[in-house]
Amino acid sequence: MKLYDELASWFHLLTAPEEYAEEAAFARDLLMTAGDVPPRTVLELGSGGGNNASHLKADFELTLTDISPGMLELSRQINPECEHVEGDMRTLRLGRLFDAVFIHDAICYMTTEGDLLRAMETAAAHCRPRGGLVIVPDNVRENYKPTTDDGGHDGPERSLRYLEWHWDPDPDDNMTTVDYAYLLRGADGSVHVEHDRHLHGLFSRDTWLRLLREAGFAEPRVVRDAYERDLFVARKP
Repeated sequence: MKLYDELASWFHLLTAPEEYAEEAAFARDLLMTAGDVPPRTVLELGSGGGNNASHLKADFELTLTDISPGMLELSRQINPECEHVEGDMRTLRLGRLFDAVFIHDAICYMTTEGDLLRAMETAAAHCRPRGGLVIVPDNVRENYKPTTDDGGHDGPERSLRYLEWHWDPDPDDNMTTVDYAYLLRGADGSVHVEHDRHLHGLFSRDTWLRLLREAGFAEPRVVRDAYERDLFVARKP
């Protein structure tokens, strides 16, 4: 996916860190109560450009992990005080435990039940006993609807505008498609267009809850946020 590779340096012009303040505050409140006590150390799997971390770091000691070196480099620019580790959320093993684990919308790139379970197992492997887990997928099967969105930002020398199109070519499988069109304007005023296709996983609430139990979490539950998304909260036994 171009957005996390050759176009990674443009990411904060697509989605700016300041736009995440309200969402991060909701996630912070969930993290505070997901485990037996408010956490001090939090592991974020799939931290991307560090937008959520830019707000959460005020309350937690964060370790940020992502599969994309370009996204980690972008995050380091706005979160230099946080630890950054390159790794795949399906296979990462740091050999230490955290008070809580947080996974934002990077979980959407788990397109099979097997991959989703492996990501949850990674969370379980790094969560201390009675610690909490919070996962924020974009959709579950019960509330998925095809949508379009647009936006973008101006930087000091460059600008980006985008069109985002969510659609489902095969309602019988566990994947949906997200097509992006980016208009990228450089410092010299020239504009070029890029198309980028992302595949997202789509699973039922029951599947999410079942896999969380299989991964080793107890008391999994669904929480609805202000964006009408289903979030998942669980606790390590």
